[in-house]
Amino acid sequence: METKKTNNEFIPRFEKAFLHPRYWGSWLGVGAFAGLALMPPALRDPLLGGLGRLVGRRAGSARRRAQINLLYCFPEKSESEREAIIDAMFAAAPQAMAMMAELALRNPQKLASRIDWQGLEIIEEMERNNERVIFLVPHGWGVDIPAMLMASRGQKMAAMFHNQGNPVLDYVWNSVRRRFGGRLHARNDGIKPFIQSVRQGYWGYYLPDQDHGREHSEFVDFFGTYKATLPAVGRLMKVCKARVVPLFPVYNGETHRLTVEVRPPMDDLLTADDATIARRMNEEVEIFVGPHTEQYTWILKLLKTRKPGEIQPYKRKDLYR
Repeated sequence: METKKTNNEFIPRFEKAFLHPRYWGSWLGVGAFAGLALMPPALRDPLLGGLGRLVGRRAGSARRRAQINLLYCFPEKSESEREAIIDAMFAAAPQAMAMMAELALRNPQKLASRIDWQGLEIIEEMERNNERVIFLVPHGWGVDIPAMLMASRGQKMAAMFHNQGNPVLDYVWNSVRRRFGGRLHARNDGIKPFIQSVRQGYWGYYLPDQDHGREHSEFVDFFGTYKATLPAVGRLMKVCKARVVPLFPVYNGETHRLTVEVRPPMDDLLTADDATIARRMNEEVEIFVGPHTEQYTWILKLLKTRKPGEIQPYKRKDLYR
């Protein structure tokens, strides 16, 4: 996908190549999902939940990654308990994404009655004080919705992103993210554009749970195992002079409501060393995800980097073949 680039951001741009017949299936899928998003949630969510479970049972490598992640992170749970979490995760995924699509198509005021903010006073105080903010947001299925909601109220938002493999879906997805304004920064361009935006008053959106390799990472506890964790927020809060605020969206497919959980700023990181910062980051993920395991994207290669001499979990031939 070609994208219009400015000095600070990437802006999705429609390309004539997207009309090629090889992308017709993608456009059909986008249209069908948009139609589902406009259905009443009480009808939509059971349908999407059932479809998600069905697709999840046939998800192959994605389901295997989730099985391995949960085996390592929750060894105390039974196999049937972990499988139930995975089924619930695949059900929750399309439900949360449908709310994001609904937000892209409707006036956000129409969704306001189905959004609950826990800790909204934290955000409101920082708005009053005109503070710089970086949200620490674990990778849930509704991860983009809180940023879109804040942008719809006029708050300038900035986030980093990875391109999708399908250029049509990449264009649509990033266009939806930018519906209410804000900046998208490609991870391939490094962290500096994101820092610049936060310094200019944009509230940053940082996902802490991806595996960035051994270099610069710390091996710290993560649920029942450990994880190579990049202690980046400690440096970001210093160079940006920003406060780090944990946030996590939880979509309930039975009540058709989204709860945005906001926790107190992590001001203790200012004087912490890298190992402490990394552990505190993972601790916030555990606090959010522990009660809502189905909301987390367990299909990611969260545990790819291991200590010397240990086999990467996803390459183990004895697991879930």
